[in-house]
Amino acid sequence: MRDDETSASTTSDRPRSEPAAPIDRSQWARPWAQLKYFTFQPAIFPRLLGHVSSDARAGDFVNVYDKNGALAGGGLFNPRAKIPLRVVCHSSSPVSEAYFEEAIRRAVSFRRETFKLDEVSDAYRLINSDGDGLSGLVVDRYADTLLCEVTSYGMAQRLPGWLPLLHELAGTRFARVQVDRELAAVEGIKFSAFAETNAGAPGKVRIREHGIRYEVDFAEGHKTGFFCDQRENRRAFARFTAGARVLDLCCYTAGFSLNARITGSAADVTAVDLDEAAIAQARRNANLNQTRVKFVHADAFAYARQMQQNGETWDVVMLDPPKFIFTREEGGAREGRQKYEDLNQLAVSLVRPGGIFATCSCSGLLELEDFEQRVIKAAHRQKRRLQFFDRTGPGIDHPVYSNCLESRYLKVLWARVL
Repeated sequence: MRDDETSASTTSDRPRSEPAAPIDRSQWARPWAQLKYFTFQPAIFPRLLGHVSSDARAGDFVNVYDKNGALAGGGLFNPRAKIPLRVVCHSSSPVSEAYFEEAIRRAVSFRRETFKLDEVSDAYRLINSDGDGLSGLVVDRYADTLLCEVTSYGMAQRLPGWLPLLHELAGTRFARVQVDRELAAVEGIKFSAFAETNAGAPGKVRIREHGIRYEVDFAEGHKTGFFCDQRENRRAFARFTAGARVLDLCCYTAGFSLNARITGSAADVTAVDLDEAAIAQARRNANLNQTRVKFVHADAFAYARQMQQNGETWDVVMLDPPKFIFTREEGGAREGRQKYEDLNQLAVSLVRPGGIFATCSCSGLLELEDFEQRVIKAAHRQKRRLQFFDRTGPGIDHPVYSNCLESRYLKVLWARVL
């Protein structure tokens, strides 16, 4: 190995009996990184990363070469990160920093011009990280404010320079930048870089979605304060609620409840959540729309058990719990799967015979088929059968690249309970 190269691993991927053919890296465009294996994945973990040029620094845009030395694209490098290389573009032709502006313009145009989302809402995802070829950056639009979630040092470096372009394309005025503190420490992202941007942005905004108004609280809300990914599912839920008695378990800020009551003309809606701040925001949202919903501040498990003992049933039940699986470690994953099964077993018991049950999972580490089997087992333990009629996911503003299907996370099952 020459002294102008570093390596992510000292272990060769070739058997000793087949020594690697020498590769002349002297003509490679710098800085560069070479993949250790053939892969089309955007996230290159240490075990997949081979040699890296000695001049590659944290945050650099690097030229990516494959195992045999052919140009494979471009990406962002950070040696201290858990994902040291994020390949943003796979290409056999040279890629430069100009790629980012093209990708941003393409992403915004997809939402505003192709999907015409402004006609139904002023809250939607503009950039979906790997799903838009911008790994490490998520941007949601809330009225005149952009909420940016950064998980990559390279993206954090560049974002301030991109904000004027984003405002121009989206018709927004303000921006807030969120970075997980633990991740920031690992990636080397400094919060001070966004202090001025965040200071000039409002703490709350009001948005509209399918004619319903919501207040979004960036400080108190979970993640972004509002889940754009459920937009079409909220709308679909209203199809089943005319004149119905509806239960919204884990209601958060009442998106499903308000759609059931306002769009779906539900006779009665009960919304339950353990988060006191979320319930307070849900009440404000109901007041914004001058509609009545019965809100209950309670743990979903405890509330459902009590209602089961009381013999209560509803015509339509929505179950949209928080993420239960946070790790691939077997013990933690098993515990999360069991929580899904237990809560669904309780929720199914609250649906009257012939009623509608919609259940969600936002755990990316839980496969759709596994989730479905957990729900089926839960229903069968209650001696109920499920007549599935749909399986949905996030809205069209959450696209997924074919080489990164694992970024699919939201799963919604729709069934009639018999």
